[in-house]
Amino acid sequence: MMAPGQIFCVIEPVDMRRGMESLSQWIQTSLGTTPCDGTAYAFSNRSKTRLKLHIWDGTGVWCCQRRLHRGAFVWPRADDRYWVMTQDQWDWLIKGVDWQRLSAPAPAHWHV
Repeated sequence: MMAPGQIFCVIEPVDMRRGMESLSQWIQTSLGTTPCDGTAYAFSNRSKTRLKLHIWDGTGVWCCQRRLHRGAFVWPRADDRYWVMTQDQWDWLIKGVDWQRLSAPAPAHWHV
């Protein structure tokens, strides 16, 4: 599978029983984009224990699912429909690590 141009984390949870066609239609109608543009679209379930990745590789669609046995994925919170992630943020997210804390500045009241 090729590396995606962008990674969009869809904020709204989806039913993990949805397949490629259903997710492709959701991308078109809800985001107004084409699912065949090289962007990876990541979806989560309500409890954030599963994620599904939908990506076009130039010849077909990949639809992969990942499940955590313990804990939950740290999903972005935003007012928008999706959150654009960097490759580093994505790598940490799929490992179950709080990727939002990796680039957070130290609190101003901390002294060394």
